[in-house]
Amino acid sequence: MIALFCFIIIIGASIVLALRKKRPQFLLIPFASLLLYFTIEIALVPAPFLDTIKFIISLS
Repeated sequence: MIALFCFIIIIGASIVLALRKKRPQFLLIPFASLLLYFTIEIALVPAPFLDTIKFIISLS
């Protein structure tokens, strides 16, 4: 639940920054934070990193 609130705050702050500074690059911040979050969650799995990635890809 904390992660959800953090993402909402990050999204809101990046939208405000993008509109105030008139720079659309600030809208990339939420995507970067999601990528970082998923990378951290994958790293927390108690299996080797590459095996975890292969398992996630093989689910489809």
